[in-house]
Amino acid sequence: MVEDELELLITVVVAAENESQARNACLGLVALGGGRIVEAGDCSDEEPGCWSVTISQPSAERASASDAGALSRAVRTFVRGLGPDVGMPRVSCEPPTAWTVLDEPDLVTQLVPGGERVLVEAWLGASPLQQPPPAAEDPDEVLPEPAPVVLPAGPVQRLRLSVDVAADRRAGAEWQARAVASRITHHGELTDFTPCGPGVLGVEFDLGLVPGDAATALKAAMAQLGQDNWSALEFDGEHAVSYWSADPAPTAGVIALQLSAGPAEQ
Repeated sequence: MVEDELELLITVVVAAENESQARNACLGLVALGGGRIVEAGDCSDEEPGCWSVTISQPSAERASASDAGALSRAVRTFVRGLGPDVGMPRVSCEPPTAWTVLDEPDLVTQLVPGGERVLVEAWLGASPLQQPPPAAEDPDEVLPEPAPVVLPAGPVQRLRLSVDVAADRRAGAEWQARAVASRITHHGELTDFTPCGPGVLGVEFDLGLVPGDAATALKAAMAQLGQDNWSALEFDGEHAVSYWSADPAPTAGVIALQLSAGPAEQ
C-alpha cells in the first residue's frame, strides 16, 4: 500500500494592526514546530484589526488514501506538542483532511500574542493552498515557462462547485469548503463568497477542465464527493447541474453542494 507524507496547516486568527505585526506574533508558533508562514490575510471585513496567518509544516505521520486514523493522529500529535495546558478538542476527519479548532482565547494568546483561535489541519499529500512558483536563486536566471496544459481530444467541460457552509466567519466557511473541493482536485480556484442567509456562506470554486460531456463530468465528480442523495441532473442547453443537501441540516458545517459542468470557454 502506497503511503504519502502529510502536511500540517496551522491557521491563527490574531488581532494585529497590520500584516507584519500579525506575522511577528506567530513566530514563536512557527519555531515550535519548524514550519513556515505561507499565507497571511486581512480579515478586518469580519472583525476590525483581525488577521489570519497560515503556517505550513511537515508531519512525521504517513498515510494511505483512506487512512483517517493517521490524519487524526497528526492533528492530535501537534496539539499535544503545544503544551500540557492545552486540552484536546474534538478532531473531525474527512479524508484527505482532518482538523480541529482551538477556540479558547485565554489559552491561544499564551501561544500567540493577540491570538484568538487556531485551526489545525492535516492534509494527505499536499494542502489545497496554491504555492507560489520557486524564485530563481540567481536574479539573472530565467526560469523555464511552465508546460502548457494539453487537453484530451473530444469534449471538455469546465467543472464548478458551490459549497454552502453554516459558519459565523468567512475563514471558517473557507477551510470547510476547501476540504470538500479537495476531494476532486487540489488545484481548484476559489472564485467567490456569497451570503446565503443568516449564518450561511456560499463558497464557489472553479475546479478546472475535465474531459467528457457534461453528464459524464458531473457523475464522475459526484462519485468523488461520495454523497448519496444527489438530485437528478438538470440541463440548460449544454450545461448540467446537480444538487445535494444535508438532511437534517447541521447547525455548523457543510449543508449543501451544487456541481455544474458546461463547455470550456474558448
